[in-house]
Amino acid sequence: MKNKVFFLLYGSFLCFLFLIPFHEIEAQRKRKNIKEETKEVSLDAFKFRNVGPAFLSGRIADIVTHPDNDNVWYVAVGSGGVWKTENAGTTWSPIFDDQSTYSTGCITLDPSNPSTVWVGSGENVGGRHVAYGDGIFKSTDDGKSWKNMGLKNSEHISEIIVHPTNSDVVWVAAQGPLWSKGGERGLFKTLNGGITWKQVLGNKEWTGVTDIMLDPRDPNVIYAATWDRHRTVAALMGGGPGTAIYRSDNGGDSWNILSVGLPNNPDSNNDGIVNNDDSPIINMGKIGLAISPQQPDVIYAAIELERTQGGVYRSSNRGESWTKMSNTVSGGTGPHYYQELYASPHEFDRLYLMNVRVLTSGDGGKTFNQLPERDKHSDNHAIVFKDDDPNYIMLGTDAGIYESFDNAKTWRYIKNLPLTQFYKVAVNNAEPFYHIFGGTQDNGSAGGPSASDEREGIANKHWYKTLFADGHQSATDPVYNNIVYAETQQGGLHRVDLTTGEQVSIQPQASFGEPHERFNWDAPILVSPHNPSRLYFASYRVWKSESRGDDWIAISGDLTRNEDRITLPIMGRQQSWDNAWDVGAMSNYNTITSLAESPVQEGLLYAGTDDGFIQVSENGGDSWRSISVTKLGVPTRSFVNDIKADLFDANTVYVALDNHKEGDFRPFLFKSTDKGMTWKSISNNIPKRTLVWRMVQDPVKKNLLFAATEYGIYTSLNGGEAWQKLPGTPTISFRDLTIQKRENDLVAASFGRGFYVLDDYSALRDFTEENLAKKAKLFSPRPAKWFVPRSKVGNTGADYYFAKNPEFGAVFTYHLSEDYKTKKQLRKTAEKKLKNTNIRFPGWDALDSEASEKSAQIILTIHDTDGNVIQKVNQKASKGSHRISWNLSHFNPFAISSDGNTRRSYRRGGTMATPGTYSASLHLEKNGIVSPLDGPITFEVTPIYEGVLKGTSYQDFNTFRVSLVELLREINGVQDLLNSSTRKHKAMTIALSRSNITPGEIEGQLVDLKNAIDAIEKMLNGSNSRSAIGERNPAGMQNYLSNAMNGMRNSYGPTGVHRKSYETAKEILVTIKAKVKAVYASILPIEIALIAAGAPHINGQGVD
Repeated sequence: MKNKVFFLLYGSFLCFLFLIPFHEIEAQRKRKNIKEETKEVSLDAFKFRNVGPAFLSGRIADIVTHPDNDNVWYVAVGSGGVWKTENAGTTWSPIFDDQSTYSTGCITLDPSNPSTVWVGSGENVGGRHVAYGDGIFKSTDDGKSWKNMGLKNSEHISEIIVHPTNSDVVWVAAQGPLWSKGGERGLFKTLNGGITWKQVLGNKEWTGVTDIMLDPRDPNVIYAATWDRHRTVAALMGGGPGTAIYRSDNGGDSWNILSVGLPNNPDSNNDGIVNNDDSPIINMGKIGLAISPQQPDVIYAAIELERTQGGVYRSSNRGESWTKMSNTVSGGTGPHYYQELYASPHEFDRLYLMNVRVLTSGDGGKTFNQLPERDKHSDNHAIVFKDDDPNYIMLGTDAGIYESFDNAKTWRYIKNLPLTQFYKVAVNNAEPFYHIFGGTQDNGSAGGPSASDEREGIANKHWYKTLFADGHQSATDPVYNNIVYAETQQGGLHRVDLTTGEQVSIQPQASFGEPHERFNWDAPILVSPHNPSRLYFASYRVWKSESRGDDWIAISGDLTRNEDRITLPIMGRQQSWDNAWDVGAMSNYNTITSLAESPVQEGLLYAGTDDGFIQVSENGGDSWRSISVTKLGVPTRSFVNDIKADLFDANTVYVALDNHKEGDFRPFLFKSTDKGMTWKSISNNIPKRTLVWRMVQDPVKKNLLFAATEYGIYTSLNGGEAWQKLPGTPTISFRDLTIQKRENDLVAASFGRGFYVLDDYSALRDFTEENLAKKAKLFSPRPAKWFVPRSKVGNTGADYYFAKNPEFGAVFTYHLSEDYKTKKQLRKTAEKKLKNTNIRFPGWDALDSEASEKSAQIILTIHDTDGNVIQKVNQKASKGSHRISWNLSHFNPFAISSDGNTRRSYRRGGTMATPGTYSASLHLEKNGIVSPLDGPITFEVTPIYEGVLKGTSYQDFNTFRVSLVELLREINGVQDLLNSSTRKHKAMTIALSRSNITPGEIEGQLVDLKNAIDAIEKMLNGSNSRSAIGERNPAGMQNYLSNAMNGMRNSYGPTGVHRKSYETAKEILVTIKAKVKAVYASILPIEIALIAAGAPHINGQGVD
């Protein structure tokens, strides 16, 4: 389907609506059912390009290998869809890109039919940054296509088990919504392959299921761990009264609570129901279960308890009673982030507990040691064993996949999965290719080029780390390309000198006696648009530096609510201190999340908080005006994702709000034209459940906006009145975007698939109704970069990762308002509408006419400054917006064979065009009729490098090119004449054998002809006898020609050696040309004699 932008054409009633608060507008729209007319505009030309990187990868939720082929892996990525390899990680394919969600928690293959793949969407951890899913998905063709099988309100699915012998029976562990109660949570079972589901465990408020397992001896015996948890912006409650371990002996129809020896019995009154009349001793948190493959009566459980404490428990009687083995619990980010427990298939009582670093026990959980993880990332979530190899371990981590073949002594890293979760993005102005910077979830901060000069593309080697730990917002210095700002979690701000690699900590510090400086997990940094030395940074207050961070002063007081987060309601009420609290590895609360300064009015500052306030200062921070988000018609504590001051008008400001951490997934994007006094919603037709993370405004056209959302990037051509999704990205969350002004590039940070670049979107500025109504419009491109792509990667193999470079050369955007379908396409379209009615036979002549018709073609014609046509590029014509490129080459000068093929070429076809000014025109060719469409437009071709040694001038370069092309054309003509003579000699020899000519009259002439041809061939190519054994021949005309052509393969131009080779080839040609013409002239008398003797016709003789 073509991508469309919607122009909304309101009546005069809209002007009145803008004066009414947002919530009243919405109500009036519903009451009056206002219908908005739309005009659709194609955006097909504007497709994003993924630039990686893959050297950091991203968080893995689950991994499963094919039972019959352990080279086939399926990987569920926490925030990046599903990926598949059929060669043990050498190459990968994303197989879930077009689905309704990108967040996955688990993946399972049907043991009876491994071509059936089940995916549970929504991450299976309780992290602050996790995404919500859209239910359970099923593929019956190895992941080629998918169908949503329901449970769309589960939001987070942690495990799926398919019955080992009955594919219709499936159990799904749904953790349920993280940010709110309700939804579809618990254990669900289907008896019909997912057509319908029945909840068999859990409740409809807080109790979901986080882990399940089957007894390998009897699939009717099921163990399940329920889990109560709730996360808000302020805190995480990682447990609750409904958390427990259950066993069913009848496939899930009924359940027994397994509590003897465990810290708590949630059914304290033993009435068989866990409800409000129970008084649990202690609330348990996240539980990981494992069953011994060697002795399945032995069950293990890793249990989180109060305040991130916990223990490992073991049962030898199928859970009837338990023994506490140790106090071991997953740490680091918190048990909610790990706790998966695995039992080794090779060693009884060998356990692996997923953790920051994997913990392993050889005695059933009594003692644990850290698994050796040298040269490996931390934060482990999934493990894979091989039944036939006890030394093999595969681990899925926050940085991708690792394999060990020697029982964790050493690790192999999969370096070709581009799954990095970037929070924010920044760009500098480096030449010739600007660099992109961003902070990642758990993989530090990184930078790398938007393109490279290498033919293969952008490799991992081009990327580099700028800072450690969790990475967050980065910023660049507009003066110094080698100065960037990067930060770790909770405001660990650093200034990084890319020249030396040094990282200088510049985080502002609280004065003695002041409270703890509360920084958001992703604290905002802003380089002032008025002074590159001036920085703004924020905690609960705003800080300013005039020295690039060397010194700071606070320019505000506390701009937040300044609350004690433990006193706020969670899981429906205020909670006791004695509970499964976890606020360790999460954002501080009551913090500033967004900063902006008007580029029009210096000192006009905006700050947004995580607890529902927008703050405005019109005097550089001397005083602040507080705006509650309720004035915008949104919930009280909505999170301010982004504030952007308008680039043209000091009174205008934009804000993106987010309430998903209260279970509200609506998009909120607002605009004020009076510095925040009043607001109107501009989210309009952005779809439901599509959070808005960031927004940017084009620096040239005021009403051209871009929004980064939970499910793609949207653009508006009319100031937010209507939005349309831009093409070229998978289903993925984009958390930030920025504009590289020099290149007119839109650069976006995805949360799970790295960075994306929309190259040169400038044509969108001229997507006016007038231009789009024209039959055709050719838009001016940015300057084309002139260089010779190189290759310096060495030996790689198929697992070497490359991201694509931009299309080489001059890239043009054009728009066609009409369609150019062929007769066949029109007929088939008309026939489809007829469906089951009779379809008229079009007739043989009509079908023949269809078969001979060529598709209409667009012709892009390139002219030099003298008006010479130097290249033409063809492309199929179709309605909408498109791109077409010229690769900066002249026409291919090499000879064309009789079958239409060109045997040789330069790398891009013809020789390089030199830098300078060119023009382009657009034509349409349909049924042999060519008509002009648009143009000419002028554009520049600009060199990006200046070599150490100065080569020939562009004028001399072109003069030599013209001379060389003329020589080549002449040589090709002579070669063609020689080839024709050779073919004719062979044909006449056969014709003689079939004629009535008496032997002895012609044979001698044919031998003389063959000897003359062979002599010429020897002059051209040397001795065949020498060549047969690899002995070198003296240089001939072709050798000199080839060397002369080498002078056109680079920007330096022809040297004296190249010019001398040209002259030598030209001299040799004089002799060879005379000999070839003499040979060809000797053919005619022989041919006449053969014709007179009635010899068979020889192709090429023509007719009388």
